[in-house]
Amino acid sequence: MQFDSVLVIDDEPDMQLALTHALKKNGCDVQCAANGAEGLKKFKEEKFGLVITDMRMPEMSGMQVLQGVKAVSPKIPVIMMTAYGSINRAVEAMKAGASDFLLKPFSLETLTATVQKVCDASGHPERVSCRNSEIENNLKNKTIITQDACMMDVLALARRVADSDATILILGENGTGKELLASFIHQESRRKTGPLVAINCAALQETLAESELFGYERGAFTGAFTRKVGRFELADQGTLLLDEVSELTLNMQAKILRVLQEREIDRVGGQQPRAIDVRIIAISNQNLVKAVQENRFREDLFYRLNVLPVTLPPLRERKKDIPLLVRFFLKKYSLINNRRMIKTAPAALDYLASHPWPGNVRELENVVERAVLIGNGDTMLPEHLNFVDTVGKSKKNNLASSGTTIKEMEMALILDTLKACHNNRTRTAERLGISLRTLRNRLREYGISRDHERDIPNHKSHVAKTVA
Repeated sequence: MQFDSVLVIDDEPDMQLALTHALKKNGCDVQCAANGAEGLKKFKEEKFGLVITDMRMPEMSGMQVLQGVKAVSPKIPVIMMTAYGSINRAVEAMKAGASDFLLKPFSLETLTATVQKVCDASGHPERVSCRNSEIENNLKNKTIITQDACMMDVLALARRVADSDATILILGENGTGKELLASFIHQESRRKTGPLVAINCAALQETLAESELFGYERGAFTGAFTRKVGRFELADQGTLLLDEVSELTLNMQAKILRVLQEREIDRVGGQQPRAIDVRIIAISNQNLVKAVQENRFREDLFYRLNVLPVTLPPLRERKKDIPLLVRFFLKKYSLINNRRMIKTAPAALDYLASHPWPGNVRELENVVERAVLIGNGDTMLPEHLNFVDTVGKSKKNNLASSGTTIKEMEMALILDTLKACHNNRTRTAERLGISLRTLRNRLREYGISRDHERDIPNHKSHVAKTVA
């Protein structure tokens, strides 16, 4: 979680205590209020990034709290807590501006997942001190940013099939934007006024998976004191997103296959099946055909999910999008962190374009966010770029390594840029942001003449020779 401060409003002391303990474990600063009036007073006097309020309270209802919070600060997310009997009111609250709702009783895992989802969707509005309508709209609507022809084809296909009820299977590497595409499809469909409910199949515990997906009746097992509505039922009239569907156990795969075939679910402990109207979008970063061949995934379920397959290309195959994405992430994290870095040095952009991006757009976003935090000017420079390899070791770009001097880094940067500009000194100077005279002086200092520039690809050995 990344919310700095959370306000919990509930008239039950035990609920206040439980939420405070759970949220503090996740690094949040928590304050509580025993009723809506007290909560709104605290909200007006102090700064909070998130409000969690009960729906039913004496004197002032959760809906009134929601309206009061939105009147003071429309961008602050609000999560409503409600019992099953008030679920229609929770849906009304969502339409009135609530970010999400929790059905009582809920587990710690459900609380954490809901708060994290709201955090990810909110773009940290509590930290934004300036306004940019373009960036705020993109953050709010989760716009897919692209000018790549292949991605444009993917979006065109997604838009064409969005209004159908057919099951969609989104494939692609981690970090390519599969959840973003799923959200796009939902927003383009006739179900956009209904809920979009996501569940991470990899996080489902086998013993709890059935009750989490399908719900349970009161008394179904020890501890089932109230009825719980499952994710399929919560997504009724909307869309259910099955993330990392390949991680489902074979037993759960069989149960989900039946739901897809019969369009009805059985609550644990229930007597009668319940009809549902849900559009399924499944996501996987695995080769499901291979999983079927290895008997890790049911073939019949694969064919049920694979009605409309959509594959997102990795970032290394859509390099034209890198400048657009960099510009967007620079604006985003400059707004969030109250920084002014909104430009990119051509040499930094060249280096970003040459990176293979194993982590795709998510990795690029992390790199740009770090650059915004590290830099102190309005321009992202090559020295601000820092990558992380697959074993988690921090790795600076190849312009800097352990034991490298400033002089060596400067020389490597100039020679790399000169090579990228095909030895055009004027263009190289422009990209580096220095005068042509300074560039000539530096090359003269390094002992590089025009006759030697054809040997620039071997500049690393030249650097070592010069320093020696």
